[in-house]
Amino acid sequence: MKIFFHRQDGVAESLIAGLLERLRLQGFTIGAMDDSQPLNLGLCVSKCVSPGLHDVLRSVRQAGAEQVIVIMEPNHTCGGAEEWSLLQSGASDVLAWTDPEQIVAQIRARFERWLSIEVLLQAQENGSFVVGKSPTWRAALHQIIEIARFSDTAALILGESGTGKELAARLLHELDPRPDKRDLVVQDCSTLVTELSGSEFFGHERGAFTGAHTERHGVFALANAGTLFLDEIGELPPLIQGQLLRVIQEHSYKRVGGSTWHRTNFRLISATNRNLLAMVERGEFRADLYHRIAGHVCELPPLSERPEDVLPLALSFIRQMAPDRRAPTLDPLVHDYLLQRSYPGNVRELKQVVSRLMSRCGADGTLSIGYVPREERPATTAPSLVWADPTFETAIRRAVLMGAGLKEIGRAAEDCAIRCATGFENGSLRRAAQRLGVTDRALQLRRAQTRNGEAPGFAADGRKPH
Repeated sequence: MKIFFHRQDGVAESLIAGLLERLRLQGFTIGAMDDSQPLNLGLCVSKCVSPGLHDVLRSVRQAGAEQVIVIMEPNHTCGGAEEWSLLQSGASDVLAWTDPEQIVAQIRARFERWLSIEVLLQAQENGSFVVGKSPTWRAALHQIIEIARFSDTAALILGESGTGKELAARLLHELDPRPDKRDLVVQDCSTLVTELSGSEFFGHERGAFTGAHTERHGVFALANAGTLFLDEIGELPPLIQGQLLRVIQEHSYKRVGGSTWHRTNFRLISATNRNLLAMVERGEFRADLYHRIAGHVCELPPLSERPEDVLPLALSFIRQMAPDRRAPTLDPLVHDYLLQRSYPGNVRELKQVVSRLMSRCGADGTLSIGYVPREERPATTAPSLVWADPTFETAIRRAVLMGAGLKEIGRAAEDCAIRCATGFENGSLRRAAQRLGVTDRALQLRRAQTRNGEAPGFAADGRKPH
């Protein structure tokens, strides 16, 4: 197992030497932060929480490290707000220095868990649902896989319409390790008719009501020994909320018109695009039911929060829609069109856009702007700073309200731009520099300054600013 290692200035050399030796004895290969190979696992030892440590964490995440553990020196007291802020800067965990053997055991356990999830994720990469390399999406996928593989409690999936909540539920069911697992049963709560909802959930006996000519199994019976997925659970009628709660607690139910108790045992996955906690506060959703269904909560990010995934998703959809012929390539203008377009319907809308393009595409092998339907073509007026939208202003307002100065805000914006550009270009600093309109040396200098604890910054010509 290879990890990269970084020590902040002031950390005792004896502590570092002992830690590294124990890590090597445990089979770890230690690399430097500036290794040319992609770095997935990182370890940083620091004497205190400082701006320099935050810069290092942001830098290594930018370089591709997805799991970075911070270890604080023995004389540092953990547990304050400073340690929580390290998680925001990119640390995956913060550990207090204890016995070296215990520290190494903690490091190994955390990295092995992460790698086991990564192996499962890579095994799913042929599916369009897992397409995407943005940090927010990768974090959501890791959470879904960890919940599926290492937990058997109920899961609640939150997200806007079109983000893939049902696909996430199917992935949870697929990766559930129960040896005799049965089927995934889907119930859309938004389509329930209150008068018939009891039959949908519980089933009914023959003659239970007018038209009940035969007995019927409800979803509680069908999902026994499998998984029950309740889509749009926020639409569930109040009467059924209480009945569902009882089934979850007691694992038993009666059919409509029956007197016999039937046993059922299923894994419950729920999903909604509504704010259930706000509904609880308004009395529209039972608090006790919420806490039963929210054993784990996973929120899927909207496509607007993962723009770097738009093109990989579009290309994946194109390949799916051209199974019997060579997938067409994107004209550069269509490439830009897909990136600049907004997607209120999220991934579902992106797939529909690609479908419309593909339905018009000829046999020449290129998707050009002429295939974009007339009603969807962008305005031909001069382009403006469309990226400086209200979301951008909200972030700046928040920074100003929290006391950030202009230099600090500019530095954070530059850091973010570099991380995004490097991510878009799959870690290539050369292409990231071209995208940002600076030289390769400018980005290299910026990273070196960050690691050395200097105030980072660069000019467009790549020279260190005065």
